[in-house]
Amino acid sequence: MTSIAGKNLRQDLLSSLVVFLVALPLCMGIAIASGVHPAAGLITGIIGGIVVGSLSGSPLQVSGPAAGLAVIIWEIVSKYGVPALGLILVVAGLTQVAFGAFKLGRIFRAVSPAVVQGMLSGIGVLIFASQFHVMLDDKPKGSGFENLIAIPKILADVVTLNHDFNHLAALIGLITIAIIMLWEKLPLTKLRNAIPPTLISVLAATVLAAVMNLEVKHVELPSNILNAVHWLDLSLVPQLGWVILTQGLIVAFIASAETLLSASAIDRMAPENKAKYDKELVAQGVGNTLCGVVGALPLTGVIVRSSVNVKAGAKSRLSAILHGVWLLLFVVAFPTLLKQIPTAVLAALLVYTGYKLLNISEIKAIAKQSKTEALILLATMVTIVAVDLLTGVLAGIALSVLKILYVFCKVDIVKEEEEEQVTLNLHGAATFLSLPKISDEIEKLDPHTDLHIDFSGLMYMDHACIEAIKSFEKQFKEKGGNLTIEWGHDQKNFKKSVLRLPEAA
Repeated sequence: MTSIAGKNLRQDLLSSLVVFLVALPLCMGIAIASGVHPAAGLITGIIGGIVVGSLSGSPLQVSGPAAGLAVIIWEIVSKYGVPALGLILVVAGLTQVAFGAFKLGRIFRAVSPAVVQGMLSGIGVLIFASQFHVMLDDKPKGSGFENLIAIPKILADVVTLNHDFNHLAALIGLITIAIIMLWEKLPLTKLRNAIPPTLISVLAATVLAAVMNLEVKHVELPSNILNAVHWLDLSLVPQLGWVILTQGLIVAFIASAETLLSASAIDRMAPENKAKYDKELVAQGVGNTLCGVVGALPLTGVIVRSSVNVKAGAKSRLSAILHGVWLLLFVVAFPTLLKQIPTAVLAALLVYTGYKLLNISEIKAIAKQSKTEALILLATMVTIVAVDLLTGVLAGIALSVLKILYVFCKVDIVKEEEEEQVTLNLHGAATFLSLPKISDEIEKLDPHTDLHIDFSGLMYMDHACIEAIKSFEKQFKEKGGNLTIEWGHDQKNFKKSVLRLPEAA
């Protein structure tokens, strides 16, 4: 038993170091992409490791700043400022605690994969487009759409040698991405898994920039991490009350969905450590509330760091906790080293992350399975890029609901014609949505027809349909025809099971 405990401790220790090396550059990169100081991302990583890791309902999940929230945080900071972000995160955190307390965790998993992938793809496009400009030591142009349409002009300037940006920063960024891609192709699997490509790329590009003394922007960090703490400013509440509430609910919803999707994925990777979703939501809520109090970024369970944790052999929550400890110790002991990293290098990491979030192979798989789902995915992604994240997600959910209504409220009509009789066999679910189709079929017929409508193939029928058919029955009789309903069951039982009427009806 002692040897097993010792082995588990070693595994957790080693995996925590690997996760730390992945998390360190991403924490700073996501902070820059969110429009805040890099130190804010590091503080969030520390809280995500030590606090959320200790309380987590998904022991092997690693929490920290997430690329998926960078877009919405950038919009919040741009419109309302960094102080408002703290208040919004407190609302989001307390909302997540309430979600967990009322056991709403599983509800967040009831989202169509097409909407989820559409959301991730839209976020990926926005991150790619904004960080592409940061990788050139420039600033994002504004909206996601503006960032996106500006890229072709920049590429044209490269071809015509009309450089209106820092080409040295661009070169360092491209080298960073090239190293990541080459490292992932290495045939030496053990070496590739042991040393994260993000670490190799950041180290190599930083050393190259330092040796060649390249004139590029570098990461700005305070000598003391406590100087980056922005305590909660309650004086903004009267001014931004409604904004704080609505934006807090949006962040809570998206952060919760991303966290539980990540937890679900980790469940499949490590089935012996099943997540407790409501407990995980409470842990995330506590973490986000604390992040709001100190003025950091929001956190979520992050699939990239979590999957690295599992692959590195983590056995318990200790690995996630220790990764937060290493972040804290490194930021306190070696802030000067972090200041040597070019901003373009971190932006390049996010450009590559955005590309990976787009996940072309997953989009192809969904399209192969269902063209309708592919359209929902595409509509979600395009709306996020063209309008905003919340509108895109709501559009995707609305389209998914409409698809369900179409599929489950669809009626098939099989027409059989004999010499003196026409039979319409109804199959599926006859609802008010089916009325136009049913009415069209009946109205095509001569009113003197002997019409039989067979209900035996129906699994459901609402009052609108039955009343409409009764109306047609009356019309046929008035014009000398006949309309007969073939229940296919005892009429009373049919009303109870299909019409869902009380027996007295």
